[in-house]
Amino acid sequence: MKRLSPPLLATLLAIGLAAPVARASHWTADFKEGKPAFKSMGPLAFGPEGILFVADTKSAAIVAVATSDTKAASGAKPLKIEAINQKIAGLLGSSADQLLIDDIAVNPESRNVYMAVSRGRGPDAIPVLVRVTTGGELEIVSLDKVKFSRAELPDAPVDGVVGGGNRSSNPRLESITDIAFLEDRLLVAGLSNEEFASTLRAIPFPFKTIANGTSVEIYHSAHGRFETRAPVRTFVPFKVGNTPSLLAAYTCTPLVQFPLSDLKPGAKIKGKTVAELGNQNRPLDMIVYQKDGKDYLLLANSARGVMKISTDQIESVESITAHVPNGGRKGLPYETISSWKGVDHLDRIDPEHAVVLRRGEGGSLTLESLPLP
Repeated sequence: MKRLSPPLLATLLAIGLAAPVARASHWTADFKEGKPAFKSMGPLAFGPEGILFVADTKSAAIVAVATSDTKAASGAKPLKIEAINQKIAGLLGSSADQLLIDDIAVNPESRNVYMAVSRGRGPDAIPVLVRVTTGGELEIVSLDKVKFSRAELPDAPVDGVVGGGNRSSNPRLESITDIAFLEDRLLVAGLSNEEFASTLRAIPFPFKTIANGTSVEIYHSAHGRFETRAPVRTFVPFKVGNTPSLLAAYTCTPLVQFPLSDLKPGAKIKGKTVAELGNQNRPLDMIVYQKDGKDYLLLANSARGVMKISTDQIESVESITAHVPNGGRKGLPYETISSWKGVDHLDRIDPEHAVVLRRGEGGSLTLESLPLP
């Protein structure tokens, strides 16, 4: 879960973007009880009272599940589970090469780690939710009888392969690329069926009527042009000066600011490119944290390692509107954390630690907690 820093939460309350914290019964009053249907499980995020939001990209829907996992952890030890993909495969009666871990999220109530897992590959893969306790035990989370609520996106892209050759893809699989809960709403990034396909949404929670998303345009500095169809890969809510914002990372790798107040149904907005972090790279996951009184972004990437990005200059940095060629970088400065190798996913456990899923030799995956750099 991409949790809010205290300064951002205070600002949201002050300007009325965030509702007062509701009673737990309010959050789940309209939930159904039963077994939610999933075609897939992708991005995960936690909300209040142990509610887990699970994105079903194949269905272009988000399911809020009341996990009842609300007992605070005590005396938690450092976590390290090597070959976790092999251990999960053993629980499922499968093999590690037939397993994909699509996302992880830490429950802030219990500090248990939840994992969205695909058993099998391709269109027939079976989605499974796995929980890792603070003691390192692995459990399959039963969804046979839970309280849940479902939100379906009204403007989702077509479900089917479009284009040809190396450019062929199924846009439905990118209908939801990342999610985060923000006090009384779920922020969602992905693609829509609009002409400006790249879309951001601020869906009020509890779910009721789901409106169309906000179409977004950015200047892609590595490509040297404005773009409206590339989806956000990962994002975090963040306060820029006095402006509650969303910081979004795209492939190749611009970092873009969007004021949260601009996220209105059916609107078309243009973001501010505040950094170019290098081409031939796909951002994978991002968190925000504080260290020595300063705010940092921690961004995991496919080809450029884990970046620790300073936000000291974010309010004053000029918008990038010119081509940044040859894999160059511009805007906000960063350093690469060389010891954090092979990180595919990460989330904060507490103010001083993160949990990461990292790749090792032979495709083995390790889940471990690390001190924030």
